[in-house]
Amino acid sequence: MFNDITKPPPPLPVKDLRELCPGVSLLSPLTRRGHGPGIILLVPDSDASTKIIEGVPSHLVKWAEEGYTVVEIQQQALANGAADVLKQSIHTLKNNPKCEPKDKIGVIAYDPECWNQAAKAVNDSPEVAATVVYADISQQNSIVTSNVPAIHHLAGKGSERPLRSETLTTYHYPGVASYKFAIPFQSLFHYTTEAISHTRSITHVKQRLGGPYFDLELIWEEHTYYEFADRSVEHTMSTMVQEPYVNHVPTLTGGVGRGSLTNFYRNNFIFNNSADTSLDLISRSIAIDRIIDEFIFTFTHDHELDWLLPGVPPTNLKVEVPFTAVVNVRGDRLYHEHIAWDQGTVLRQLGLLPEYLPFPYPLPEGRTPAPGKSFEYRVPVADTDTASKMRDRNSVRSNMMFGFRVREV
Repeated sequence: MFNDITKPPPPLPVKDLRELCPGVSLLSPLTRRGHGPGIILLVPDSDASTKIIEGVPSHLVKWAEEGYTVVEIQQQALANGAADVLKQSIHTLKNNPKCEPKDKIGVIAYDPECWNQAAKAVNDSPEVAATVVYADISQQNSIVTSNVPAIHHLAGKGSERPLRSETLTTYHYPGVASYKFAIPFQSLFHYTTEAISHTRSITHVKQRLGGPYFDLELIWEEHTYYEFADRSVEHTMSTMVQEPYVNHVPTLTGGVGRGSLTNFYRNNFIFNNSADTSLDLISRSIAIDRIIDEFIFTFTHDHELDWLLPGVPPTNLKVEVPFTAVVNVRGDRLYHEHIAWDQGTVLRQLGLLPEYLPFPYPLPEGRTPAPGKSFEYRVPVADTDTASKMRDRNSVRSNMMFGFRVREV
């Protein structure tokens, strides 16, 4: 896909939103590839269109960022004749030059009533190759059967076991009360649960529509090249969707949204890393929409790295730290990064974490310190051994901390 990652990607595409009729909209893929399979979304009435609020996009934008040519049909349009509006939507996709391939289309219903209104027309359409329905678990038996492989996302508590068959897969979400957990911009929306369901939907749809598939590894390497080699804020941000975010878990640093994240990269990250910074990849897992890396982050603490050690003056010591990165890729651009590391080993390697710290509680047998004495526990944090054992499992003996004890001083 990328002939030369040293050449920055093109700017973000302009949202080419077309209203086909009241309640029916078309949005082309929001990827640099610019074309992709067709998806029809069945949704409740709303004015969401192409909104993105606090990093959460509308359904229309999210699926377009995934690389699909998207028709969104609101319930008001279905009420005027589901068969006709579905037929016209499929015709529009098949005649759209940005919809490729044209012989397979997916249908995703974010409302069970919308699905049941359109189900017969969907089942009568030979182009439909995959369906997804969101509903409450209490509505499971009232969902009209799909003629093609289907996923049902079922919200609420229930005793039903998940179903796996060639034609139907069900996923249960007992932690949310309503299928509206997947509908943004209203009070029942639940970000993390919706994200899990979306990954499952993407897996289902891609397999049956033939993609779109992107080289996620190359997209991630392109992004890190611009961060650590090119050191360009603009180029780094050009590898990300319109409203991305980064969260460094131990220090809560990063940014949510394009403006905030751009400021973070410019003022706190890209130009703030030490000149000898290196990343030693230990393992990489590639999933349908994300990459999970284990790597050793090595640097000399020769100036304040406020994203990693906020408020800590330079010690001029070398540090090597095991990191994990969970990177979500939406289409052919990054959406988010969740970066985590053991902050304890960073502080231990810099000589800023004592070997013992006060233990202010009685011991399990009820014993308390003698008058004028106190308990101290040995802090269960390792130094460079953490990185060594990640590189070579036999370099450091396991379970040596089992011998740590509280002492009285």
